[in-house]
Amino acid sequence: MPANAIVRIPFSIARGIFSFTSLVALLAVLSAIPIVQLIAFGYLLNVAGSLASGNQLRGALPQLAQARQIGLAVVVVMIAALPTQLLAHWESVASVIDPGSSQAAALRSLALGASLLAMVYLLWAWARGGQLKHYLLPEPRRFLREGWRWSTWRSLPDRLWEFTASLELRRYFWLGLRGAVGTIVWLIPAFIIIAAFRNGETGLAGLVGFLSLVLLGIGLLYVPMLQAHFAAENRFGALFEVRTIRRLFRRAPWAWLLAMIVALILTPIPLYLLKIEATPQEVMWLPCLVFVAFILPARIATGLAVRRARRKDDPTGTWARLSRWIVRLMMPAVVGIYLVFVYVSQYTSWDGLATWVQQHAILIPVPFLSGV
Repeated sequence: MPANAIVRIPFSIARGIFSFTSLVALLAVLSAIPIVQLIAFGYLLNVAGSLASGNQLRGALPQLAQARQIGLAVVVVMIAALPTQLLAHWESVASVIDPGSSQAAALRSLALGASLLAMVYLLWAWARGGQLKHYLLPEPRRFLREGWRWSTWRSLPDRLWEFTASLELRRYFWLGLRGAVGTIVWLIPAFIIIAAFRNGETGLAGLVGFLSLVLLGIGLLYVPMLQAHFAAENRFGALFEVRTIRRLFRRAPWAWLLAMIVALILTPIPLYLLKIEATPQEVMWLPCLVFVAFILPARIATGLAVRRARRKDDPTGTWARLSRWIVRLMMPAVVGIYLVFVYVSQYTSWDGLATWVQQHAILIPVPFLSGV
């Protein structure tokens, strides 16, 4: 193996890990912001839809390069701000020890100078592309030749606009909005459950709540795959094409079962532990980081299951029929386990009964309606 390949492989792995981490962090920040969180939801739906359409995993995670660039910019800004923060801290200490001293004034001037230097350094790196090499290699001679020219900076706003447009935020918001509305329609039984159990009533209210729970369970047999189908087709009506989902299930029942286990048990259930105590509003993105990191694999699993079913023909034979019936008998157990945890979470979650319509497995990956 060539020496340059040996160096390039670990660098590519590190770049891929950093890109994925930056993407998850960016989605977590978006998820923590009301209304804007629909962008994150739309992106997750798009991942499942892209895989269902036949794309490979890398193609199903668009904006990885942009996420890496944003993550790198955030890291570099934090590092570049350290000298200024240190000098500002020393200046405050000097002012406390000897108010109005020349040392405090000198440190204040140094802090201002360090801030301006960091700003110029970052702007110069961004003007050249904002890649890692541009931060590590400032090219001072080129800066002295071109830094004072207006042509060097003139294209920066246009490139920033093009970069923002490449994020496709409006498309993801529209996809997330339609996906959320359609999913909430499927969650109508959850609203009935909330109304039935709001005052702790029994009797008729308990019967209505139980029937609503059964209807909710039936809906959950289809919703995860309907969402992937909707994102692949990009049609609101696709969220209600149950016959299509039933037909696709017949082609790949075991892939269906595995995807449902991932989507309703393995990834969402552990997250209910983070719903017990509300998180301060200022750091809501931290639990959202965990939620996105768990729910993203679930979207990948549902997308892969639908893709596998779309690529296969309708199977025939004894084993195919037996497989379908075995999975059909197991699927209610999968949904039942999930609903048990949702039911228990109404007593353990910070938001109480609202947890019935905060189902992060099929909606926005957030722990609470808001922080404290």
